[in-house]
Amino acid sequence: MALLDISVPHAWVDYNGHMNDAEYARAFSMGVEALMEQVGLDAAGRERHDLTIYTLETHLCYLAEAHEGQPLKVDVLLLDHDAKRQHVLFTLTDADGGEIATSEQMLMAMSISGGRPAPCPEAVAERIAALPQPAGDDDWPKAAGRRIGIRRKTA
Repeated sequence: MALLDISVPHAWVDYNGHMNDAEYARAFSMGVEALMEQVGLDAAGRERHDLTIYTLETHLCYLAEAHEGQPLKVDVLLLDHDAKRQHVLFTLTDADGGEIATSEQMLMAMSISGGRPAPCPEAVAERIAALPQPAGDDDWPKAAGRRIGIRRKTA
C-alpha cells in the first residue's frame, strides 16, 4: 500500500553523489507519519484520541542507491499487530517498483498525556487491521525477520 510519494531533495545527497544513509531513515520516518494519517492519527486524531505512535525498533536494509530528484515511494505491509503494537515492513521503491531499501519496524501506540503505552481506539484499530498483510507463510517478505551478523564458513 503506497503511503507516500517523495523526490530526493538536494539536501539529502552526500559526497558520494547519492542519498545519504541517514536520509533513508528520514524517508521511513515520513512513512510512519503518513501511516499515522492513514489510520486516523493525524493532528486532529492525535488530539481527539490523546494518542500517538512511537517507533520502538527498526531494522533498515539498504538495497540500492537513490539520487537527487529521483521519485520514490514508501509502501507499508502490516506483519502483525495487537491492541498497542504494530509490526510493519516499509519498502522504499523507485518509479519502476525497484526496491531501494526496507525498514522493518515495531511501533507502539502511546498516550500523549500519560506518556505510556495505550491501546488504540476501535476506529484506529480497525484501520490498522485493514492495512495490507502477507497472505500466509509463503507470502512472508524475505526482508522481514532478518538477523544481522557476519556469516562464518564452517570448516
